[in-house]
Amino acid sequence: MSRGSFPILFITATRIGDAVLSSGLVKRLADEIPHARFTIVAGPAAAPLFADVPALDQLIVFEKAKDGSHWFDLWRRVRKRKWGLVVDLRGSGLSRFLNTRRRAIFRKTTGEPVHKVMEAARTLRIEDEPAAPYIYTSPETEALAAELTQGYGPILAIAPAANWVGKTWPVERFSQVAMRLLGPGGPMRGGRLMILGGAEDAKVALQLKDVVMRKQLIDLTGRTDLLGSFAALKRARLYIGNDSGTTHLAAAAGVPTLALFGPSDERLYAPWGEHTRVVRGPRSFEQVKNADPALSQQVCHMMDLSVDAVAKAAEALLAATEPARRESKHG
Repeated sequence: MSRGSFPILFITATRIGDAVLSSGLVKRLADEIPHARFTIVAGPAAAPLFADVPALDQLIVFEKAKDGSHWFDLWRRVRKRKWGLVVDLRGSGLSRFLNTRRRAIFRKTTGEPVHKVMEAARTLRIEDEPAAPYIYTSPETEALAAELTQGYGPILAIAPAANWVGKTWPVERFSQVAMRLLGPGGPMRGGRLMILGGAEDAKVALQLKDVVMRKQLIDLTGRTDLLGSFAALKRARLYIGNDSGTTHLAAAAGVPTLALFGPSDERLYAPWGEHTRVVRGPRSFEQVKNADPALSQQVCHMMDLSVDAVAKAAEALLAATEPARRESKHG
């Protein structure tokens, strides 16, 4: 740590989606605090998102223990340092006992549901100008993404998986939408299909590979990490996916993003950004929850979302973002 630096302890989420939605706070603090240096604490799944933060002193992977000892382990790692600011998005008791000039601790609010980006903004009291999600990538990460996506034709990106079967739209329906968009007469005809997901999603991806010719397929399942996927998404023309961390990455990447919702509350978890849309079946979130109050049943709640509804929403989003795309090309 250089002399005169301003050390910030930033404790963020376990889940990838939540971490993405609050990631803009790091950018805001870096822009507004001279000589800011970050120690970032995140769960194992979300931690790689912050690997390319340029002012990073340390990235602490925060693994939960059944007996709660993970908080004591974290305390031992951070208690001896004098912090300029502690930002605790988990609202833990630990942050109240650290040596710091300032602290910003997340507190749950009652009343109407508030989007997670606004929740994060409230922690820093910047609700009037909330920080949009922002993920840092290194030149090396960008170069790898450029190599993985090299070729010709617009890219339709799809992430067909989710962390729970209840919010996973059937993969065969993703296939039908992709064929409609990329096939003859489609708005992305002749384009390429990019499939995203972890190594555990490879079997799902197999069911999408026959949609296009081999030279039109970019299969990234298990081939790149979170930052590589994010950088690759920057090169896509359209993204379609379930309510998942990858969907929030797509929105943060600036690609027009269509999120498929069922047992998720879009008031909290809609992708953030101007060129994002949510499409759901005829049932509202409340109606889905009435059928599955704990949102825990191993049954798909997305079956009433039709291929036609998703395809039409995708076509509308493509049409709505075409002028902006032309301006960015020639501006």
